[in-house]
Amino acid sequence: MSILRWDPFEELREMQRSLDRLFDELTGQRPLRRREPREPVVWEPAVEVFETDQEVVVRAELPGVDPKNVNVTVQDNTVTIEAEAKEEQEERGRNYLRRELRYGQFSRTLALPTEVKAEEARATYRNGLLELRVPKSERAKPKQVKVDVR
Repeated sequence: MSILRWDPFEELREMQRSLDRLFDELTGQRPLRRREPREPVVWEPAVEVFETDQEVVVRAELPGVDPKNVNVTVQDNTVTIEAEAKEEQEERGRNYLRRELRYGQFSRTLALPTEVKAEEARATYRNGLLELRVPKSERAKPKQVKVDVR
């Protein structure tokens, strides 16, 4: 049996993380997320995914991202969006009071709710919003069945 050393400050850090998550959920903000305690901060764009009778639509907020540097892959009913938001060069004499803009590379993979035709996917980028439209496969589209009344 090994003896574990108790760290009271770790419990405080965990409480701080829990409160941060709670406030982020209440205010609707997407928090920066850390993969491991010592790894750099990773950001992900806010997205929305919805479906119509004919297609699945994925929208992602990508402000400040050059559309030429955006990679979108549709494969096995998942969508992967990869890009990089480049940080402007920092100028001497700036004294930042607050920095909330997010920079750096990201990769985000989303599962699609139904089977799609990946080869027919279309993506557009306008005003910092990426929109991907992927038609549903014939098997995934709703089918109407006529009821025979006798």
